[in-house]
Amino acid sequence: MIEKYIENELTLKRWRRFKKRKTAVIASVLLILSFIMTFAAPLIANSKPLYMSHNGKSYFPAFVDYHPKDFGITDSFYVDYRKMTLAEDTLVIWPIVKWNPYESNDVVESYPSKPTSSNWFGTDDRGRDVFTRLLYGYKYSIAYAILVWLISTVVGVMLGGLMGYFGGKVDFFGQRVVEIFNTVPVFLLLLTMISIFKPSLFLLVLISSIFGWMGVSYYARGEFLKNRNLEFVEAARGMGASTARIIFKHILPNSLGPIITFAPFTIAAGISGLAGLDYLGFGLEVPTPSWGELLAQAHKNFTIAWWLATFPSAALFSSLFLFVLVGDGVRDALDPKMQ
Repeated sequence: MIEKYIENELTLKRWRRFKKRKTAVIASVLLILSFIMTFAAPLIANSKPLYMSHNGKSYFPAFVDYHPKDFGITDSFYVDYRKMTLAEDTLVIWPIVKWNPYESNDVVESYPSKPTSSNWFGTDDRGRDVFTRLLYGYKYSIAYAILVWLISTVVGVMLGGLMGYFGGKVDFFGQRVVEIFNTVPVFLLLLTMISIFKPSLFLLVLISSIFGWMGVSYYARGEFLKNRNLEFVEAARGMGASTARIIFKHILPNSLGPIITFAPFTIAAGISGLAGLDYLGFGLEVPTPSWGELLAQAHKNFTIAWWLATFPSAALFSSLFLFVLVGDGVRDALDPKMQ
């Protein structure tokens, strides 16, 4: 089906090579499904109904915040939909999981509690549903990893491409700047900045991107150095093409192969990197759902709460494994030696 929309012959060949690696295709489908689930998490896990018909009116609590007076409640500032007194003809449609990531289960005797029919993956040390926090937390991991990869790639390709195309003094001084950045202890700097400023997803992405472009710049520089004197570039230059057109129209599209190949592996590294920061307590601000924070709880309660180690570890391992499979497929698709 996708082949109908692919007009470029080289792109079509790459797509067919990618399709031949069945594990990469299956991993891609599973990753897309996981993306849909995490970004549609309020529809899957929520303490508010998706739809409710009350006194002849329709309500959508999962999407709209209603005042208690809308339901005739005068003794509370918060609507607890589970404990609401409903008429017999009231229609309520709940999500599959009736917990939000910040809500504690006050029915269980102690925290953390084992997996039950109410909490599929058990609860953490504050009584919050582990499955819900895994589902919501994946969104932050994906957002962090993709944003860092995207910004680092754009900056790295731009700076590395300029060094490789112009060479000479531009390349010499550009490489000295890259060497300076490489000497900076990024992890220690990241911990220091987070200790000083209020931790947030924006701050983590910004700091990681500032020091994450050097590796990409090496590949971009090498590809531009290789391609700048090839026949098709000389022909474009001889026809009077501008420098910008030569770079963006001719060299850049033919230099992105190695960079795209490493993209799935870079994103996987970003997911594990954020989990590591959250594990150490230098990641997202509490009580933001986080895989690393659950693993930190598992370390503290290892002997009494096996589920806190099992399910977050399984989620982290499976997501990284899927990205690696996709990366293998992309590598084979972009390898010109593959038949």
